[in-house]
Amino acid sequence: MPSSFMKFVLASAFLLAGGALARAQAPEPGIALGDTTAQKWTFEDAQALAAKGRLDQAMTVLNQLAAQTPEPAGVERLRGMIFYQKDQLPQAAEAFSKAIAQDANDREATEMEGVSLFRLGRPKDALPFLEKAHAAVEKANVDPQYVLGLCYSDVARYDDARRAFAAQYEFAPDSAEAYLLAGRLFLRRELRDPASAQAQKALELNPRLPLAHQLLGEAALARGDLSDAIRELEAERALNPLNGELYDRLGDAYLRSGDYERAQKALNRAVLLEPGATGPYILLGQTFLELKDPIQALHYLSRAVKMDPSNYIAHNLLGQAYKATGQLAEANREFKLVVEIQHRDNPKPAGK
Repeated sequence: MPSSFMKFVLASAFLLAGGALARAQAPEPGIALGDTTAQKWTFEDAQALAAKGRLDQAMTVLNQLAAQTPEPAGVERLRGMIFYQKDQLPQAAEAFSKAIAQDANDREATEMEGVSLFRLGRPKDALPFLEKAHAAVEKANVDPQYVLGLCYSDVARYDDARRAFAAQYEFAPDSAEAYLLAGRLFLRRELRDPASAQAQKALELNPRLPLAHQLLGEAALARGDLSDAIRELEAERALNPLNGELYDRLGDAYLRSGDYERAQKALNRAVLLEPGATGPYILLGQTFLELKDPIQALHYLSRAVKMDPSNYIAHNLLGQAYKATGQLAEANREFKLVVEIQHRDNPKPAGK
């Protein structure tokens, strides 16, 4: 799963975990920092420690409570939450499974078992838990709907995915908006053909729906069909002419197709409408390099690296622009930065 999704799901789970970790906001009941002696610990002690962010101490208390017979209610769920927060997903899934075995109606543990299994790359195993939690409290929390939709997407149950995503946004499941939403989320997961199918259905239901043609254009761009991408993006421009992101995509399509003048025109519009976005500046710099105008390229690429110093593509293009203007020292500096950034983002394993 792409990192952006990992971060989103992690943040969603923290919201779920809030039910267990934040319920106890009262002062700690006489627990000293670093105290590991087993005096009359209670589940409320563990909750208080967890609520203060003292997760290791809370886990020590929970492990002691887990050894009791019978095990106090809530111990395994809170152990699972702490394991999840520490990104120890197999241990989290095991703890949530124990919590469910103790109380089959524990909706929170059921949800989190599904989320944990999904993040472990097991969407098929996650689905029964997420479906059960969803059925138990239909609108208790929108985040499980999102994870449920992702699981359906991963097992190619696209209609079910659309219904789950639609429920999160309170769209009618068979509305144009629901189809478009599903298509956008499918494309984000590189499901280009399902994304296109959803966007086509959205347009059948509402031919003037904003962003549907753009989605079709982005899907075409992703599969390298430049003529189709340009046709769809121009159709979007006719419906939605003040969408800066659209001009970024359109400029990219024209640039790839070698129509540099149209690319320049579209990207100039993108910069005006979205001055805080880095992409149009990078693409404009690349366009001017193709137009053999490195001075103009320097202007936009210098702006791009100031906006996003960690973007190695911008540094690489800036190095090319410096080289084209004879500024070899500056060019070498930029090319060196490219290597450093790539090495930092993709470090080699130890010993390699």
